[in-house]
Amino acid sequence: MATTVKVGAALMLLLALSSCGNTIRGMGRDTANAVNATQDAGHSVNRAARR
Repeated sequence: MATTVKVGAALMLLLALSSCGNTIRGMGRDTANAVNATQDAGHSVNRAARR
């Protein structure tokens, strides 16, 4: 029984760590996309102001 609990705990830990890694990578991509969108909006406003 103790071995089963230890193996289960190790598997849950691995799942949690891999989930965290995916979340961090996803947040990084989302942040980069937000920065790109903000820059594009700024360029659009700049072009519109020059007309």
